[in-house]
Amino acid sequence: MRNCLFLLCVLWSHAAWSQELYRIPEGEETRWISFENPTGAKGSGGLENKQAKGHAWDIIRSKSKKVIFDVKGSAVINRIWMTLSDRTPEALKNIYIEMYWEDNREPSVSVPVSDFFGFSLGKMVPFQNALFSSPEGRSFNATVKMPFRKAGRIVMVNRGEKDITLFYDVNYTQTKLPAGILYFHAYHATNQNTKVGDDFVVLPAVKGRGRFIGANFGLVTDSSYKNSWWGEGEIKMYIDGDNAAPTLINSGTEDYVGTAYRQGAFDHLYQGSPVADVKTGTWCFYRYHIPDAVVFYKNIKVAIQQMGGDQLDNVRSYLANGAKLIPVSVTGASYLYKHNLMEEKLPEISDEKFPKGWVNFYRKDYYVATSYYYLDRP
Repeated sequence: MRNCLFLLCVLWSHAAWSQELYRIPEGEETRWISFENPTGAKGSGGLENKQAKGHAWDIIRSKSKKVIFDVKGSAVINRIWMTLSDRTPEALKNIYIEMYWEDNREPSVSVPVSDFFGFSLGKMVPFQNALFSSPEGRSFNATVKMPFRKAGRIVMVNRGEKDITLFYDVNYTQTKLPAGILYFHAYHATNQNTKVGDDFVVLPAVKGRGRFIGANFGLVTDSSYKNSWWGEGEIKMYIDGDNAAPTLINSGTEDYVGTAYRQGAFDHLYQGSPVADVKTGTWCFYRYHIPDAVVFYKNIKVAIQQMGGDQLDNVRSYLANGAKLIPVSVTGASYLYKHNLMEEKLPEISDEKFPKGWVNFYRKDYYVATSYYYLDRP
């Protein structure tokens, strides 16, 4: 019965994405909230300045908060749009968006606004995918469904030293919800406290039933590895009791993003890399599990290996210059042979007898990630 209930919830979520446009949903009322109608009340929009655009924007003062959405009852948020007067990386990293469901005191979302909307390094570029978009790199759009039964609240927090002007609207429907709904969450993480050889934990262990939607990543390469490839790390998803080893694992970072053999710039519906700048060593990429659901019934944890690769002579030069790395495998031309260095006893990498070829190695670059998931409780 429990599994059937969960499946119905997942199917309901999918149906909400593909609703037939020629039918009027029964029992739903459309509402928009903005500074022009902060409560969303019927017949209460645009009343200031004798209805001549009196309150299109407002200011979030330095070191302060502003509630931009506070709704009681059963509803689903369908779309969030906003823009800010200051869209520099520093400003965008200091403005947090927080979301609270069912009068919970702890937020289910507390993420810098840039990261939440897909700009994981704070640099805005035009892109579009199934969940987020910025048509010209000046705005923030989200079309993630966010249901709640009793209460939903969104708060903007200005942690910076400057006042910021905000324009926004939140579009939602008042509607009855089926049993077993899942609540939207987002988690923001960096690899600041990891060391070479550690996996970067994108989503720490979460208990409950739910669905992992995916994540967006930002990466700045460490100059000690020159222009070597950084994306050999495999994504790992530990689900429903996995401990030492995950059930879900792939073959490399660019493979997880849906491309192969390095990674250029692209933005597709469920996978993309809006930023891929070899000269500056900066990358932003995402993968969303909408057509390929990742469900869990007990718990989940998501991590990615911090790993790259290069030809043997280059790796030797990085080591000679003091780069921190741990070789893990060496592969011959055309994949004709492979040695797993964590299992086989071979000569040191500096030895002339060490096999020639492509060397994968643990490394550490700067990572930041925001993961999205639904859970059976806030």
